[in-house]
Amino acid sequence: MIEKRFLKPPLKQRLKSKELTIGSWITIGHPAVAEVLAASGFDWLAVDMEHSSITVHQAQQLIQAIELNNSVPLVRVGENNPNIIKRVMDAGAHGVIVPMVNSREDALRAVSSVNYPPRGTRGVGLARAQGYGFGFESYKEWLAENSVVIVQIEHIDAVCNLEDILSTKGVDAFIVGPYDLSGSLGRPGDFDHPDVASALNKIKRTAEKMNHVSGFHVIPPDWREVEKKKAEGYRFIAFSLDTLFLGTSCKEGLKKLKKL
Repeated sequence: MIEKRFLKPPLKQRLKSKELTIGSWITIGHPAVAEVLAASGFDWLAVDMEHSSITVHQAQQLIQAIELNNSVPLVRVGENNPNIIKRVMDAGAHGVIVPMVNSREDALRAVSSVNYPPRGTRGVGLARAQGYGFGFESYKEWLAENSVVIVQIEHIDAVCNLEDILSTKGVDAFIVGPYDLSGSLGRPGDFDHPDVASALNKIKRTAEKMNHVSGFHVIPPDWREVEKKKAEGYRFIAFSLDTLFLGTSCKEGLKKLKKL
């Protein structure tokens, strides 16, 4: 097993204690991007394999860069698919963010795909996570104690089934996908629409009732929006993404320069 060295407690432990963690999203498949973001101090970084062209090979390189810079590498997989989840975990991901988890059955599939029998159904391979065959036993122990499963709540069906989803053993936290959630209500991006606001409020109330760790992806690169979500009780917060950090900085700088 490739030894995982971190100054802070494992992410799983921090989630259990409901400690605030702030991460971000990587959609550019170059290790330099992962190095820059991880060195900035993010608690965790999610490699996005759903809405990017990042391959499994690139994901492993990004995972390596994130780990080397003392941040926790997660992968947002493209679908709730056991083979995809197995491959990114074998590449060294500390956990997965699984899209479109709309039922207890979906949640169970995600948890099972991460874990070896008897807790799950994941097949055993000897790749990077297992030290290329020289650290399977230590990895097996690490996996049982520290692997993370985050489910995405991004459809109105998931909102309706939220209690079942969050009561599924092995689900460490959830994160709201605001754009897809609003899209499932026929109002993509219209977060102020009453139906969308009502769904978001229901998620918040249910999470509070169940004392579950809740997460939210704040898309704009505006720290004040993160503060708002923190005040609302969210503890697993994604702060924007690589392309928006880059593009916003360039546009704002050029806008000011052109006024000179």
